[in-house]
Amino acid sequence: MNMQRQKVVDGNIFERLILSGAANLKAHADTVNQLNVFPIPDGDTGENMCMTINGGIAPMKNVEKNSVGEKAKALSEGMLLSARGNSGVILAQLFRGLAKGLESKETVDLENFATAFRQGVQCAYDAVVQPVEGTILTVAREATEYAKDRINADSTVESFVLDYLTEAKASLKRTPELLGVLKEAGVTDSGGAGLMYIAEGMLYATQDNDVKGEVYESVKTVNLDFGKFTEDSEMEYGYCTEFLLRLQRSKTDLTSFTTDIFIDYLSGIGDSIVAFLTGTILKVHVHTMTPWKVLEFAQRYGEFLTVKIENMTLQHNEINEESRKKTEVEELRVRKARKKFGLVTVATGEGIVGIFKECGADVVIEGGQGKNPSTDDFLHAFDEVNADYIFVLPNNGNIILAARQAADLYEGSEIIIVESKNVGQAYSALSLLDYSSDDPGVIADKLKQDMQGVATGMITRSVRDAVLNGVEIESDDFIGFTDKTMLVSRKDKTDAVCGLIDKMGIEEKEYCILVYGQNGSENDCDVVRDYVCRHYPKVEFYSVYGGQEVYDFIVILQ
Repeated sequence: MNMQRQKVVDGNIFERLILSGAANLKAHADTVNQLNVFPIPDGDTGENMCMTINGGIAPMKNVEKNSVGEKAKALSEGMLLSARGNSGVILAQLFRGLAKGLESKETVDLENFATAFRQGVQCAYDAVVQPVEGTILTVAREATEYAKDRINADSTVESFVLDYLTEAKASLKRTPELLGVLKEAGVTDSGGAGLMYIAEGMLYATQDNDVKGEVYESVKTVNLDFGKFTEDSEMEYGYCTEFLLRLQRSKTDLTSFTTDIFIDYLSGIGDSIVAFLTGTILKVHVHTMTPWKVLEFAQRYGEFLTVKIENMTLQHNEINEESRKKTEVEELRVRKARKKFGLVTVATGEGIVGIFKECGADVVIEGGQGKNPSTDDFLHAFDEVNADYIFVLPNNGNIILAARQAADLYEGSEIIIVESKNVGQAYSALSLLDYSSDDPGVIADKLKQDMQGVATGMITRSVRDAVLNGVEIESDDFIGFTDKTMLVSRKDKTDAVCGLIDKMGIEEKEYCILVYGQNGSENDCDVVRDYVCRHYPKVEFYSVYGGQEVYDFIVILQ
């Protein structure tokens, strides 16, 4: 279909725009990743945005009806679950608002299409507690207003998208003037760049030059050997049964429905149960010997959107060793008994994960800088904890929005986000974790209080030359910083750690904890230990293995 003369948007046109936009974003994901304020090897905005929009592609394509409203709704719901990183969550909210603006519409004219874009911008701004200009929010808002204001009787889908892209590019170039940290680093906003590439891909589609490519990860299939389960075999592991169920008003009261209904029933016929509700879509996973009973029960409440049933005996015979171990753990896991309080946190590195669990974390989501967990990851974690009140320590400013979004979607517990920004804050809070007050408000306040006064610094390699906070950096230097402040750049890594400690105010602290990663060693720790003991004899020094990838060392001062 030639879109250059189109004046309305239907479901098929909308899908083409999204597919081409997502493919173009993927093609430029590395470029977006490199628009990192700090010259460190953890830029992930492009990847986060790709994974977010890609999560909605399959649901959108599964909508057979040529309805722009239904296509947008399916895309939005998939993106909400897949959203990760601040830019990814904001992107999901943009499309969430867009979907609301297109709700119940088969087709939409350009004026109403632009109004839906404006609704998307408002939804994204509302999702951020303190919106910051000079980010993807600004690019989305200015591009939307510019394109909407230029609509006239001669406008087409192509001219609308062209106007949107034109202003998105101009707005992106202005982001360093609005956000000083971008200007200092000499980059434009990465999230805004990702949105610009999506718009660029959409424009290509309107010109019948759609960007092609696999824009979402297909379900990874395993080459099953059916000979492993013969006419003489006995079912040993049961069936892995998963489905998405759209609740129906004709079958249940949507206002009173809770996942406990399913969990209680499934507990009697299976294990490894996960069930959570997003809007009126129920997602269920269970291991059972009787999958037909699961489906029969589910259909009392709604109709299936997707269903997957797999013979786990075949899975066990074919999966690789790592997957086999994960599957065995999943099989052995049963839903924990309900309790009053629980805690979910985020960390990367086997050593750090182990420490957090020893300190009382119920679930540690694998992730962190460069590996931001999705909304769906948090939802699964909340379900696994199975507590009335669940405290969440995100440990990264780029993860907080996904945690908040998951908290808004989850209905089984009261989720309390304690906005820890780094591993040091989480370590301090967890080491003093205490539920004895039996009051969620008191516990949350204590977690926040225990994070105060903790200084956390990171050491890694620079990936480019830069000058930040007056620190001259050369590519491949060892650089040290705290949160958003660059402090040192050295050629030697232990020299960088010692210099960072000096800059962090160690003389005012009692403890120095050095967490060494995969590129650190005990010998390195010994060098730093000697330095601290000689220069700061009143400070107690400890070193622990964290196993983290990106940062050679993490320094925690308490």
